[in-house]
Amino acid sequence: MGETEATYSMLASEANAGALVAQRQEREKMVARRYQEPEPKRHGKHWTIVVWEDPLPDGQLKRRQRRIRLAPLDTPWRKVLRLRDERLKPVNQGMLAFGSATNFGNFVEETYVKSEMPLLAKTTQERYRGVLEDYLLPAFGTRLLGDLTPAVLQEFFSVGMANHLKMSKLGPESKDKIRDVLASVLKRAAKKYGLLDRNPMEMIRLPRSDVGKRRKMPYLTPEQFDELITLMPEPYATMVYVAIYTGLRISELVALTWEDLGCDSISVNKRYCRGDQSQPKSRASDATIAVDRHVIERIHRLKRLTVEVKAGLALRHYRLVKKDGPADLVFQSVRTGRPMRDNNILTRFLKPAGRKLGLGFVNWRCLRTSRATWLVTAGANIKDAQGLMRHAQIQTTLDVYAQHVPESQRSAIEATSKMAAGRIANAREAVRFAAVGLVN
Repeated sequence: MGETEATYSMLASEANAGALVAQRQEREKMVARRYQEPEPKRHGKHWTIVVWEDPLPDGQLKRRQRRIRLAPLDTPWRKVLRLRDERLKPVNQGMLAFGSATNFGNFVEETYVKSEMPLLAKTTQERYRGVLEDYLLPAFGTRLLGDLTPAVLQEFFSVGMANHLKMSKLGPESKDKIRDVLASVLKRAAKKYGLLDRNPMEMIRLPRSDVGKRRKMPYLTPEQFDELITLMPEPYATMVYVAIYTGLRISELVALTWEDLGCDSISVNKRYCRGDQSQPKSRASDATIAVDRHVIERIHRLKRLTVEVKAGLALRHYRLVKKDGPADLVFQSVRTGRPMRDNNILTRFLKPAGRKLGLGFVNWRCLRTSRATWLVTAGANIKDAQGLMRHAQIQTTLDVYAQHVPESQRSAIEATSKMAAGRIANAREAVRFAAVGLVN
């Protein structure tokens, strides 16, 4: 580096250092507020006060005034003053740092949605955005991050949700999702962006549900499963067959490629959901599992099949497997060979077949639950069930699905298949015997 370049570099470093010092001093000057004790004023039907705050819209520290509602007009004056002092106590004691003066709505829209949301799967983004727009922004959008104390948040989940007509009708899982989304937002604000000293959601609990945690999940018996797939055309019948004998999620089934298949195993290393390809749900989901050979054989059988599809008055024939290279999809769209959409298969084929059998609960989740239940019914070790279901926590297998020692997985899946095959054979024999009896 020449002398001139070194000089410019040194001057640039000094200039940057000076700019940082000036910026820090400016922030400290703005954060160092004067003692505030505004007199409550009548505003509409409430007593209110106007206070100074230092929000961070677009990352720029700015000072502005904000009107805060204290109490209805019929509240005694002494109580109004006490409410004012309690509200301004963190500010006057210097407890409210400049970061916590950031508006919750601004942080969500300008930082969380733009910088954090793209890191999530598309389906997760849709759910999070719905929770934010429908519940969290209406509840906290105008409040400061520093206002969201554990006491405020616990009151919201303990009392506020029950009093809010729209939220009171939500089920336990929906309320739990609201808590998870808010915890995610405040965790980023605290640990990643340094706007809060800690995440106030860490100790927040939801009220006890009327339904126990270990609630009964609907599942298919082997006999019901056999009837179900006879009512479905290919390749959808095979998708259901693979799903129930492997426990794969539908997003993992749709993303399955030929190189993922072994002679008696399947490797799960990606998922595909409605245009979004990503890595598996968790580290535990990214695994190779043992599979009965009849499952692999049924998958390869698709290469020999064609289907008829109506096109106006004509019939068109399509091969179910148009390409079978290592990176090609196993389950391909019948017409185009593109990735399938789980919701289309569910509404057009899986649910209608279930309704014909009087099984209104049939969906993709039900198939995965059935797999776990079959494992337990066949006497599989709980650790084997956890490994085959690819759950990160054994409690998930116990509480949500049914109730990994790698060397014993083979016996677990063989016992499960034997149990299911025996019950299916007995059911078919009973139907055949009944039909013969009617003829005679």
